[in-house]
Amino acid sequence: MSDLYPLALRLDGRPVLVVGGGAVASRRVPALLTAGADVTVVAPELTPTLHGLADAGRIRWEQRRFEPSDVEGVWLVHVAVDDPAAAAAVSEAAEARKIFCVRADDRTAATAWTPAVTRRGPVTVAVLGGGDPRRAVATRDAIAAFLAGWTGAAVSATAVGAPAATTGGQVALVGAGPGDPELITVKGRRLLAEADVVVADRLAPGLLLDELRPDAELVDAAKNPYGPARTQEEINEILVDRARKGLSVVRLKGGDPFVFGRGGEEVIACAEAGVPVTVVPGVTSAVSVPAGAGIPVTHRGVAHEFTVVSGHLSPDDPESLVNWPALAATSGTLVVLMGLKNLAAITSTLVAHGRPAASPAAVIQEGTTPNQRAVEASLGELAETVREAGIRPPAIVVIGDVVPALRA
Repeated sequence: MSDLYPLALRLDGRPVLVVGGGAVASRRVPALLTAGADVTVVAPELTPTLHGLADAGRIRWEQRRFEPSDVEGVWLVHVAVDDPAAAAAVSEAAEARKIFCVRADDRTAATAWTPAVTRRGPVTVAVLGGGDPRRAVATRDAIAAFLAGWTGAAVSATAVGAPAATTGGQVALVGAGPGDPELITVKGRRLLAEADVVVADRLAPGLLLDELRPDAELVDAAKNPYGPARTQEEINEILVDRARKGLSVVRLKGGDPFVFGRGGEEVIACAEAGVPVTVVPGVTSAVSVPAGAGIPVTHRGVAHEFTVVSGHLSPDDPESLVNWPALAATSGTLVVLMGLKNLAAITSTLVAHGRPAASPAAVIQEGTTPNQRAVEASLGELAETVREAGIRPPAIVVIGDVVPALRA
């Protein structure tokens, strides 16, 4: 084979076809979206993560098998199926139309390769290993360590006691941060690079998945608000099963594992199964997303306290543990996670129990990412403003005088 010719592609606004809707596609699509590509996925089924992107209008989904005409007009094709015959049919159709094609199943049959990538600010490093993915990943990681000023040490994770497993497998619950892939901790990123298996949430930054080892298993554990999702029991079983096989498992969770992330349940499941489990804290979206939108949750002379609550259950739900009347009586900042669906009920309950309807409020969608959107309104008008703006999950609600504080 001749030497490869490395280059970068500007895909902004250009159509890209992805054939296949499984774990490989879940790893590749976020990077394509970050590059601005207009992505169409052709597949009979999608992972929950891809399903969520389709529901949000981020990708176009053709729910069927590939047809040769699908490659018409696209600039790049990614084949993400494990059937060699089906993959060959896609690459042949692309080749006939002089379109570059990446194949996950057979790199030697591809006309384009995806390199091992790491990003540090404006610098993107892409490494090709001459057909050896492990060599490419090792080289990339060495360069990434240099760029990050790697010292070989990181903040200690919180070890949770469990009987030692005889197989040597282990689980690490890693907080991925609020959305920007550069906001994961150094230790969390290192564990990802070393993982045999990654069980990833919908809210985990997709670009981090593009940096996994080529042979790492990716399990989609997305919990879409109104769509398909794995149960918590299924996720627990996957963690224990893979660890018992002697594998290094990373449970990648958006934000911090212990802030409305059900990380505690996963720790208990692992401990009861005799699987060693470690928790690597993450940057919680409750503070970082407002900060990224220019809203401090505390500010001298404005707010000396802030409260973080889950809005997953409506205030009138008998299973809700949130004391909404008490929150309405406070003057500090209120941050509501997972509250978009019940926003009208939440705001009306707060106003009914004494929180002024004129209180400043904001909702931030997909905070710290290039797709961040924010709207502001009074507490009494917030739900209607959000509805008119078409704000979708994931979004965070901030209520209090801190919302306009830095503009004063």
